[in-house]
Amino acid sequence: MPLEKHDLLHELPEYKSVIHDLKVSDRHFSKLFTEYHDLDHEIHRFESGVENCDDAHLEERKKLRLSLKDQMLDMLKKAS
Repeated sequence: MPLEKHDLLHELPEYKSVIHDLKVSDRHFSKLFTEYHDLDHEIHRFESGVENCDDAHLEERKKLRLSLKDQMLDMLKKAS
């Protein structure tokens, strides 16, 4: 089964231009975006078997990714 993409542009394509604008103009958003991007790659490495971790750690990392996404989505909605 192919792994799903969870990068922000695939998750929220309707906000593509707002994401770009906030990455350039808002340091906090840019920091969250980078953290989300790095975390998504880490999770993908675990799910694809490139790196190993236990299920509890993977679930913790997924919850953190979701929290970051929620924070950024709030910011995107406010900026739209």
